[in-house]
Amino acid sequence: MTINERGPEGDRSYAAVSERFSMPLDEAMLTQRAVRKVLPDPVDDEIVLRCIELALRAPTGSNGQNWEFVVVKDRSVLATFARRYRSAWRIYGGIGERVTAGDPSMSKILAAVEWQVDHFEEIPVVVVPCLRGAVRFAPFPTIAQTSHYGSIYPSVQNLLLAARAVGLGASLITLPLWSVAMARRALGLPLSVQPICMVPLGWPRGRYGPTTRRPVGEVVHLDTYGRQPWRGVERADSQGAAG
Repeated sequence: MTINERGPEGDRSYAAVSERFSMPLDEAMLTQRAVRKVLPDPVDDEIVLRCIELALRAPTGSNGQNWEFVVVKDRSVLATFARRYRSAWRIYGGIGERVTAGDPSMSKILAAVEWQVDHFEEIPVVVVPCLRGAVRFAPFPTIAQTSHYGSIYPSVQNLLLAARAVGLGASLITLPLWSVAMARRALGLPLSVQPICMVPLGWPRGRYGPTTRRPVGEVVHLDTYGRQPWRGVERADSQGAAG
């Protein structure tokens, strides 16, 4: 599936779309993007479980595998998070509009996020990746935190790539979780399990095309920051990514 195609239409059962999971890895990476506008149409449970199964193949710190995934489809639970999402967006979105005024590309992104905020209850599936155990701050707090959260985000990226391969729209969001206490109550989480982020899933609404990325030479430094021997060097196989 190319970056200009929609998600699969017609039969969207696991049997009908499962072969899409074999999309080449580089194609999935090059055409991945945050897709926030999705249809309310249901997503087969088997497709969601396969995406999470692929997420579980990611590495974790010390191979702890201390992850949990809550799949939310209940409209009342989604409505609870939608209210928190809107409360947070009133602040965050307002700041974003002022800071990025006059930037058409950012305005487009903010509009897509606002659409997701306004239609959150209609999203068919929201996956909530969680971690068991607390962050251990002593004696190296920064390292402890990066190690802790580093045990979930590789699996989240696997989940996003799997969704892209099968044709699902997906995005990584955190604003609905601004109240961790509320999130725990809504999801029935014990104190030993921490919600980290949310990944809404659904079949894309309309078409979406590629976005651009900075050339690799502009962001790569050799040995020390500021030493960029590859800056300005064109790569023959470089192409725009979607995201």
